[in-house]
Amino acid sequence: MRAMYYEAFGAMPEIRTLPDPTPTPGGVVIAVKATGLCRSDWHGWMGHDPDIHLPHVPGHEFAGTIAAVGREVKRFKVGERVTVPFVSGCGHCQECRSGNQQVCEEQFQPGFTHWGSFAEYVAIDYADQNLVHLPEEIAYETAAGLGCRFATSFRAVVDQGRLKGGEWLAVHGCGGVGLSAIMIGKALGANVVAIDIAEDKLALAKALGASTVINSREVDDTVEAVRDVTGGGAHVSVDALGHPQTCCNSITNLRRRGRHVQVGLMLGEHSTPAIPMARVISQELEIYGSHGMQSWRYDAMMQMILSGRLDPASLIGRRLTLTQAATALTEMDRFAESGISIIDRMA
Repeated sequence: MRAMYYEAFGAMPEIRTLPDPTPTPGGVVIAVKATGLCRSDWHGWMGHDPDIHLPHVPGHEFAGTIAAVGREVKRFKVGERVTVPFVSGCGHCQECRSGNQQVCEEQFQPGFTHWGSFAEYVAIDYADQNLVHLPEEIAYETAAGLGCRFATSFRAVVDQGRLKGGEWLAVHGCGGVGLSAIMIGKALGANVVAIDIAEDKLALAKALGASTVINSREVDDTVEAVRDVTGGGAHVSVDALGHPQTCCNSITNLRRRGRHVQVGLMLGEHSTPAIPMARVISQELEIYGSHGMQSWRYDAMMQMILSGRLDPASLIGRRLTLTQAATALTEMDRFAESGISIIDRMA
């Protein structure tokens, strides 16, 4: 198979011909039709994720068709259209038995714990517990953007943040995660304020449903700007970027008893940000993490997509070949892209 491959962290990825994967007894091999290029892949390439062992093939959000099936798989067969959450569970630990595969004690993640989807084929274990049937009405390219950014935002806003219609949602960072959160918040009937430093991203945020946008480079105090717009602070606030400043702003711009959800990864030198804990205590703020979404929760998200309430296809920005994506991966620290970049050709 053709695949993106690197032997050292920070080294320019190459396109190589590598051995095709084979399924485990409980697993499948998926022929990748489309796969998303995410900043999490950049973190992995930089060496920020201890699960990655070199040499490595990145890529963790994708959709395709089943090419081979292990003998113990019961719910899926060759030829079916599928996608998969970027965090997959073992199916037998305490967390999986409770329905929380996204925090599985033995979780695995394609593109991190094993070779990923920047390739013609990718292997997934525990298929019956983790795969999601993909309706014909949803394109592979659309589904490729769901596995990490959109699904994580859905769980962050709906399940963790418990956002309700009429409430204020603040979204810090208007990349793929942030734009997804904005769209979901709007679909739930909330008022959304989007915060970023790039006017093109703020314009896209506005087009996707943000009630108000704030360029944090053009205001004296981002937190006060959010509190002014929302009439006292957001009910729910999401750090969709993953930076000590956006994390602190997201917590501080909450109204009393508000809910902060951390979605943007905090890795490397940013892994232990300062938290305004005195405010958290005195105002009874709630702080949550959001780490992917369980495969069984996809039904609720899929129904909102099929009904037209959510349109993740509108988040797709660049469409790349595998060769183009090798360079694009190395440039993701520049935050230059708008929307979600999709690899839809393995050339």
